Amino acid sequence: MTNKYSEQQYFTWAFALSIFTIFYNLIEGMVASYYGIEDDTLVLFGFGLDSFIEIISGVGILYMVWRIRRAPQSPRSHFEVQALRLTGTAFVLLVIGLSFSVILNFIYENTPETTVVGLIVSIASIIIMTALIYAKVKVGKALDSAPILADANCTRACLYMSVVLLLASALYELTAIRHWDLIGSIGIIYFASKEAKECFDKAKGKACCDSGCE
Repeated sequence: MTNKYSEQQYFTWAFALSIFTIFYNLIEGMVASYYGIEDDTLVLFGFGLDSFIEIISGVGILYMVWRIRRAPQSPRSHFEVQALRLTGTAFVLLVIGLSFSVILNFIYENTPETTVVGLIVSIASIIIMTALIYAKVKVGKALDSAPILADANCTRACLYMSVVLLLASALYELTAIRHWDLIGSIGIIYFASKEAKECFDKAKGKACCDSGCE
């Protein structure tokens, strides 16, 4: 290879990025869901649940990297397919639960106490997700791996959710209008539903995330 690092080193990087993604989502999920309940902010709570679901996806991706390292041309394993289906089902449940919560919060006029934590979490997530996308694209191109590049492209959904959380949290802090929390939650629902579809499509072997899925 003409790259600075060897193929095995790039696979080590890909493996490390997958592990980091799992542990980051675990911490993010715990912080966001706890303060989402504590501060009565639905968009932050929904964002936290999404982070937990991303852990399931991350485990499947970790296994995918390990599989590709051992046999680059091997087909997707049964474990990966099941992980995709489980992730898609979890996203569907998130969409349903969050939709009901939006309706109830609207009816009972629930108002967040503060969205400061949402601002902090979203800014941290935007920075980290942007760095992860850059690193995964670099590794994917170095290995000429369509699946790793597809994973990098799918990570953009997490980035978009972070932007939704940032906007909803900032607008609520600036205006104190409770509907921003509900609008942000609807944004989370929208991207979660897209992720659910992409998971089920990938499980069926279809192309996804504007890139190849092997």
